[in-house]
Amino acid sequence: MHRSVTMLGALLWLPAALHSQTLAQRVASLGDGTLRLSFAARAGVCGNGGNGITLVSDDERGADGRGEWENDCAPGPVRVSLRVRGGRVADAHVYVGGRWRSPQSGTADLGTVPARQAATELLALAEGGRGDAEALVTAATLADSVVVWPMLLRLARRPDLPLDTRRQAVFWLGQAAGEAATRGLDSLAGDRSGELELRKHAVFALSQRPPDEGVPALVRIARANPHAELRKTALFWLGQSEDPRALALFEEILR
Repeated sequence: MHRSVTMLGALLWLPAALHSQTLAQRVASLGDGTLRLSFAARAGVCGNGGNGITLVSDDERGADGRGEWENDCAPGPVRVSLRVRGGRVADAHVYVGGRWRSPQSGTADLGTVPARQAATELLALAEGGRGDAEALVTAATLADSVVVWPMLLRLARRPDLPLDTRRQAVFWLGQAAGEAATRGLDSLAGDRSGELELRKHAVFALSQRPPDEGVPALVRIARANPHAELRKTALFWLGQSEDPRALALFEEILR
């Protein structure tokens, strides 16, 4: 009887121990195989279960204005498949909607993970340089009700990470909500110690911000940034904006 109770206690303890592991620890302990997880998608994210992921505005969701068409893009969940080799992420695949096929040998499914935990741990994997960081960053930004821009800004400022990883962080920073994200991009563009390519990407990301946030920042860069290439980049994106403030700047320059 005592032995049965002990074994039952061990079985009850095992899931709790696995649950207490971070995603990085699970990847390391898996060795070789595939790790799956799912989590809720933020509003405006939908997909067809394959490689197609769409970000839609409020106006694009649901039926059209005439009531004759309805969008069947599935609003989640986000599904992430991590292919692990030697305890490291070799590559990652991100899906929205659909369903998992029956797992093959060597596949561990973590089930549905809280969105905040998923985003934080996926970005931690990316920050740790644990493989396919671009896909990990993308997956994290799709999580529901999570403010990711501070973590994205931290990634973008890490000179030891690959440039592509930091560019991906800057891109999604440009899609984040809030004026604080715009200020973060503005500071990246103005950081004289940063690589030129990353700073130019921050200027592009500013052009993706709402006009009342992005245009004033681009005007400041075009007027006052000491680097000619950044001024040129800011002017280019201002030219695409068709904003009256951009037109006023061009008129001022051409006088």
